[in-house]
Amino acid sequence: MFQSFGTRFAFAVLSATLITGAASAAPNDATEATRQANDVLAKYLPFSNKQDFENARRGFIADLPTPTIKGQDGNTVIDLAQYDFLKQDGPTPATVNPSLWRQSQLLAIRGLFKVVDGIYQVRNIDLANMTFVRGKTGWIVIDPLTSTETAKAALDLINEKVEKLPISAVIFTHSHVDHFAGIRAIVDEKDVRAGKIPVVAPEGFMEEAVSENVFAGNVMSRRASYMYGNLLPKNAQGTVGGGLGLTTAAGTITLFEPSKIINKTGETITLDGVDIVFQMAPGTEAPAEMLFYFPQFKAIDLAEDANHTLHNILTLRGAKVRSAQKWTKTLDETIDLWGKDAVVSFGSHHWPQWGNENVVAHLEKQRDLYKYINDQTLRMANQGMTMHEIADAFVLPDSLAKEFFNRGYYGDLKHNVRATYQLYLGFWDGNPANFDPLPPKEEAIKYVEMVGADKMIATAKAAYDKGEYRWAATVANKVVFADPKNQAAREVEADALEQMGYQAESGPARNFYLSGAQELRGGVKKMATPNTSSPDIIRGMTTEMFLDFLAIHLNGPEAGGKTYAYNLNFPDIKQKYILTVKNGVMNYSKDKQLDKADGTVTLNRSTLDDIALGKLKLGNLADSGEVKIDGDKAKFKDMLTNFDKFDFWFTIAEP
Repeated sequence: MFQSFGTRFAFAVLSATLITGAASAAPNDATEATRQANDVLAKYLPFSNKQDFENARRGFIADLPTPTIKGQDGNTVIDLAQYDFLKQDGPTPATVNPSLWRQSQLLAIRGLFKVVDGIYQVRNIDLANMTFVRGKTGWIVIDPLTSTETAKAALDLINEKVEKLPISAVIFTHSHVDHFAGIRAIVDEKDVRAGKIPVVAPEGFMEEAVSENVFAGNVMSRRASYMYGNLLPKNAQGTVGGGLGLTTAAGTITLFEPSKIINKTGETITLDGVDIVFQMAPGTEAPAEMLFYFPQFKAIDLAEDANHTLHNILTLRGAKVRSAQKWTKTLDETIDLWGKDAVVSFGSHHWPQWGNENVVAHLEKQRDLYKYINDQTLRMANQGMTMHEIADAFVLPDSLAKEFFNRGYYGDLKHNVRATYQLYLGFWDGNPANFDPLPPKEEAIKYVEMVGADKMIATAKAAYDKGEYRWAATVANKVVFADPKNQAAREVEADALEQMGYQAESGPARNFYLSGAQELRGGVKKMATPNTSSPDIIRGMTTEMFLDFLAIHLNGPEAGGKTYAYNLNFPDIKQKYILTVKNGVMNYSKDKQLDKADGTVTLNRSTLDDIALGKLKLGNLADSGEVKIDGDKAKFKDMLTNFDKFDFWFTIAEP
């Protein structure tokens, strides 16, 4: 039941192994309406400016010896050759938004690069960058990628092509998995604990790195399968990447606790002879994040707060809404701190900026992008406009919109506007008629009863023929939710979603549209449920996190009339708890024991780890030699029957 434990990109494990879904109809070509829509954008943006391509190639030293990185068991961790189609010359394929195609071509430029003397990056062999700073005795590593396999490949590349050095320090910019998970490939935890190699992270890092995606992990991971296009083919009619990077590695996720925590802006430390000044940025792109400055190099590490894309205020996979206002204030502070002196800036994704004027211009326009979203969303909301009305009317000024680094390759502009409205006002638009709407399936049935399925399908087809794909998808989706077996409705909705995907500038939005079309045409082919657990992540969870997550699995309606009370004893960590189920709710209390309990359950905390890793089934606890139960064993078994197991392969584009 704990298969849904994971981290930000837990579904990356599917990228190399489960890329074939159910059989479905061949994709369509771009329609004339899609060609025209993409042509409008092609004429609006300054595509003749090739500076980004020069910058993305600047300082190139070497590529990987092979585009395929494999694990110890011969499994493919990442196959970058799948994206070689992006290197083709000539016009943009009609089935891809030209701006997204340009971004994806930039992300296909990979390998080892020199930023300035003493600072190097390995870019685009995984979702994020791995940065190396030359210290007095070794490499200071920033953000060791999504897996040990890709981190090792990056380290091997710089050691071979630049200088073979030991690792002298590691910095985690923030708490997302693509920035820490390769740690065990480059340092031994024993050396960190012995004080030989410092590992530095922002305040709150460990809690956030472990907890994000846990409580809603199953649904987030399933939605991530859409967001990152894991089940789509890699081609001009499938996924062309994620805008932030091409794809994630499907390798080994590792983690251990940092040895040095940064908790205030202005804090300065010296790592291997290199001075670093830190800026705290909590609640921006990640709950625990920091930017920092190297006075020796006059270089800013922007972490993931300034990129060559509009980022997510709310990710399509789902998460807590971020604050565009906090993002703005952070970048404004960055300019105040180091804008006068910096001559280069680089980040955890994409390519650097060189020259003080370019560094500051990038920071200012990224700052103003997020402030414009925040302020103008609230301005229109205060005029009485609703969330969807604001999103549809929202237009960036040309001074912001014509900067390629402000385009929505990862964070979709409309989605971010809606998220900002949600942050301040919630998802309800204030219309009483929308306060308690029918669930989607029931509403769809009522629409079909009122209008008729045939007429609705005809309306959807007519809308499709006119290039009105949003309306075509909306109408056809009502029929699909009323009758999922209606093949005509499925086909016209899939066709509409496909064209919307071809027009999408956001990589994740494109992936969602095309994944939805694929599901409608071929259904959901249930394959082996992905293993999204990592032993290091599981060990990093507190016992309270385990119990909170267990409580989420309780089927409240089934347990509503039942009462259970047990003492829990974890001898290996010397902790005791009370666990009760009453009123359909599971509660627990630490450092307490009930005098009149149904029994006492004694198990090691490591046994909980085995449950989460799938080595031991929760329902078999009472029969396991790993667990001792004093008291009513039958009642304990009965209590366990009230906990649900989450099905990973639930449908998304249909009920």
